[in-house]
Amino acid sequence: MKLVSVVLILLAPLLVSCQTPVWPVDCSDIYDNDNSRPSGVYTIYPKGPPSAVQVYCEMSWTVFQRRMNGTVNFYRDWNEYRTGFGIAAGEYWLGLEFLMVLTQVKKCELQVDMEDFEGHKASARYSSFLVDPAYFNYKLHVSGFTDGGAGDSLSYHNGVSFSTFDSDQDRWNGNCAKSHLGGFWYRDCHNTNPNGVYRRGADNTLDAVGVEWATWKGRNYSLKTISMKIRPVQ
Repeated sequence: MKLVSVVLILLAPLLVSCQTPVWPVDCSDIYDNDNSRPSGVYTIYPKGPPSAVQVYCEMSWTVFQRRMNGTVNFYRDWNEYRTGFGIAAGEYWLGLEFLMVLTQVKKCELQVDMEDFEGHKASARYSSFLVDPAYFNYKLHVSGFTDGGAGDSLSYHNGVSFSTFDSDQDRWNGNCAKSHLGGFWYRDCHNTNPNGVYRRGADNTLDAVGVEWATWKGRNYSLKTISMKIRPVQ
């Protein structure tokens, strides 16, 4: 009996650790383990231990894109959009490769939150959000829109590949990323440009290059904040 007791004592830490994800894949893993944790910066491992990356977690939501003050330049090349840039405590883009893995491993929904410079807030939710592997240029699949006051500016981009100024995958005869100064799933070209130039409110000096959500504030109103986040479908 003493031997059994000693073995159980030695194994206890291992048994407890088996109850928690040692390498959380996304924010939902962290939150499901301890739902008292506040929103903030956490480390996730989309591809296991070697793939540690910091993200901002809003409870079970994994934020993959965030604009809030214009401190980070989002006019980046293909490789930077593939691997990610910025800082999780501020403005950042998680990276297409990580985003692809997260949406392939778990069926995800998308929430887009935004605010204008007058203090008004709105949102849009999509019940299905999936990004294809690099071989398909990270093609976007999004559906199941629910209006939170912002209208639907993203469904227009469904079924198209990601584009940057040095990797033109859009359906226009020009280069949407160059023309609208961002990187996104441009069609020909956009109804939303969350990775455009950070500007202040209404400004049509240059057409549709700001951080825009057309169905809410129009094509020449650059938003104060926007964030895009995913979580596994409940």
